[in-house]
Amino acid sequence: MAQQVASGGLVSTLREVAAAENDNFQGLHWEGGFEEYLDIVRRNSTVTRTAFQRIYDMIISHGVEEYQENKEKIVHYKFFDDEKYKGRDAIYGLDRPLMRLVNVFKSAAQHYGTERRVLLLHGPVGSAKSTIVRLLKKGLQDYSRTAEGPLYTYGWEQAVAEDHPDKIPMRDFVDCPMHEEPLHLIPVELRDRLVQEFFNKDKPEEEAVTIEGDLCPYCRYIYQGLLRGYAGDWTKILNHVRVRRLLLSEKDRVGIGTFQPKDEKNQDSTELTGDINYRKIAIYGSDSDPRAFNFDGEFNIANRGLIEFIEVLKLDVAFLYDLLGASQEHMIKPKKFAQTDIDEVIIGHTNEPEYKKLQSNEYMEALRDRTVKIDIPYITRLRDEIKIYQKDYNQDRIRGRHIAPHTLEMASMWAVLTRLEEPKKAHLTLVQKLKLYNGKSLPGFTEDNIKELRAEAPREGMEGISPRYIQDKVSNALVSDKHEGCINPFMILNELEGGMDHHSLITNEDQKKRFKDLLSLVKEEYEDVVKNEVQRAISADEEAIKKLCANYIDNIKAYTQKEKVKNKYTGQDEEPDERLMRSIEEKIDIPESRKDDFRREIMNYIGALAIDGKTFDYRTNERLQKALELKLFEDQKDTIKLTSLVSSVVDRATQEKIDVVKSRLIKNMGYCEVCSTDVLNFVASIFARGDLKGK
Repeated sequence: MAQQVASGGLVSTLREVAAAENDNFQGLHWEGGFEEYLDIVRRNSTVTRTAFQRIYDMIISHGVEEYQENKEKIVHYKFFDDEKYKGRDAIYGLDRPLMRLVNVFKSAAQHYGTERRVLLLHGPVGSAKSTIVRLLKKGLQDYSRTAEGPLYTYGWEQAVAEDHPDKIPMRDFVDCPMHEEPLHLIPVELRDRLVQEFFNKDKPEEEAVTIEGDLCPYCRYIYQGLLRGYAGDWTKILNHVRVRRLLLSEKDRVGIGTFQPKDEKNQDSTELTGDINYRKIAIYGSDSDPRAFNFDGEFNIANRGLIEFIEVLKLDVAFLYDLLGASQEHMIKPKKFAQTDIDEVIIGHTNEPEYKKLQSNEYMEALRDRTVKIDIPYITRLRDEIKIYQKDYNQDRIRGRHIAPHTLEMASMWAVLTRLEEPKKAHLTLVQKLKLYNGKSLPGFTEDNIKELRAEAPREGMEGISPRYIQDKVSNALVSDKHEGCINPFMILNELEGGMDHHSLITNEDQKKRFKDLLSLVKEEYEDVVKNEVQRAISADEEAIKKLCANYIDNIKAYTQKEKVKNKYTGQDEEPDERLMRSIEEKIDIPESRKDDFRREIMNYIGALAIDGKTFDYRTNERLQKALELKLFEDQKDTIKLTSLVSSVVDRATQEKIDVVKSRLIKNMGYCEVCSTDVLNFVASIFARGDLKGK
C-alpha cells in the first residue's frame, strides 16, 4: 500500500512538471502561416539574423568581464565558462585567443568581410580546439531554444486549391530540406519595397531587416510549379506555406553539421552537398528532378547554423572546391543543380604538422587566402592549468583516494614549464618566468617587462606537453596498487618521468633530457613549498602574519617618506623600527646596502596597485611573503623541534606539539592523516640535513 502511494505521488509530480513545461513546449514548437511570421519579423527583427550574427549574439548574451593584465585590457567571455553544464567544457587561460575568435564573429556579423572566410583553429594537440567548437555547437542548440534566440523555417502543405490545374504530388507536409529563412519566399523584385515600407520603417539601423539568398532547388521546384498553377499570383502560393520555429540540433542534423575526413580512397564530396536518390528516379523519371535528390550533405543540413571540419587540412583536394565556394560565395553546387545559397559558419581545426603542409603546398594557396587562422596555444599560466585537472580530479569525483595538496599544482607546473621558452634575460630563471606569468611579483620586473617577455617568445605555448599526458599519468597513479589511499606529488612526478620513455610525441633525446631536467626543478620547487607550508603550520597564525606585514609596511612607509610612526600603545611618534625591518629583510638575504631599494620597491608596488584601485596583499609578493613567514617561524620555532621526528624516541610533550601541527595541516591545508605524516617526515629530513635556513 505504501509503495502504491509513493508511486502515485511520483506520477503526480511528473504530471505537474509536464504541465508546467507544456507552455514552453508549445512555444518551441510554434507553427503558423506566412503572414503570422511577417508579424513576428516586424516585432522582432532578430529572428532573421545571419548565422554569424546569431553566434556572436549568443556569446554576448552570456555576459562579459573585463580585466587588466600587464596594462592590457582583456575581455573574458562567460560563454566559454560553460556554466549551464557546470563547467564540463569550460575553457581556461585562453582569453586572448578567444578574444580574437569573437572579434572575427563580430566583424562577420557586421558584414566586414570575415563572413566569407573559413575559420581555422590552429594549435598543438590537446589545446582545446575541439572543445571550443563543441561549446559553440552546444551553445547554438541551446540558444535556439531561448526567448532571445528564435529562428524560423517553413514547409509545404499538400492541400491544393480545387481550381489548381497543375497539382504537384507531395506528402502531407514537407519541410524545406535546408531549413531556409521563410523570407526567401518573397520575390526578389518585391523585397526592397517590402523591407523599407513594412519591416524597417522607423527602426534603427542595427535592427534593420535584410533578405539575402534564394530558395533551394527543391523549394524552387515546388514554388515554380505552384506559381504556374496560380497564373503568377504569388500570394496564393503562401496558402501552402507553414512556418515553424527551428530548433538547432546536432543529433537531429538540423543546423549543426560535422565532417571528418576519411582515408583518401573513401572520400566522397557528395557527403558535403548531397547525392541523388536512385530509388526515386524511377518515380520522377529524371536524376535532375530535385525530388529525386537528397539534400542531406553536411553543408545542406548545417544551413542557418555551423559546420565543423575535423582535421580540415586532411581533406582531399576535390573537397576544397566546395569549401572555397561555400566560404567565399556562400554557395554550394549540388550535383545536377544550380549553385545554392547557404548561410552558415564554417569552422575547422588542425594541428601544427598539417598546417605546415598547407603552407608548403602551392595548390592550397586559394584556401590559405580564404582562411582566418586563430592560434589556440597551450596554457602558459599556472593557475589556469591547475583548473583543468581540478575539474577532473577532485574529492567529489575521486572516491576512496585522497590527492595530497600541491599534487596537481606540481604536475601543472611541469606541464607549463615544458611550454615556456628560456628567458633571454640572464638573471631570470624559467621558474621565475612562470611565476611572473602567474601574477607573482619579482624585484626589478614591472608589467612592461612581462609584456616584453611575452613579445620575445611569440610561439610560446605552441609546443610542450599536452594536458592529456598529465591526465593519463594522474589516472595511472590513482588506480595503481602501489599507493595506499593517498597520492602525493612525488608519485605523480615519478609517473610523468617514467612515461616519457614511451611517449609517442617525444622522439628527440635532447627534448626528453630537457623535460626530465624540468622535473628536477619542479621537485626543488615542491621542497620549498612544503617547507614553507610546515613553517606556516608551526606558526599557524594568519592574523599574526597580517599584523606583522601591516607593522612592516607602516615602518617602511615612514622610513621612505622620512616620517615617524605612531606607537599604538603609547600614542607617541617614534622613529621607524629599524630592528624590526632588518629582522624581516635578512630572512631573504637583503643586504644592508640594498635595504633602501627593497623598501622603495615595496612602496612603489603598493602605490601602483592603489592607482588601479586594488588592495595590497602580501601573498602577491613572493619574496615579502617568504620573509614574513620566516620571521614568524623564527620567533616560534623553539616551541617545536621537527628534527625529533627522525629520531626513534620522541617525548610526550614534543609528540603533542607535532600532533597539533599535523592537525593544522589536516584542518587548514587539505592534508589527510597519511600525507600529513609523510610531509612532516619529509620536511623533518630536510631539517635534519640542515637545509632550512634558521633551523
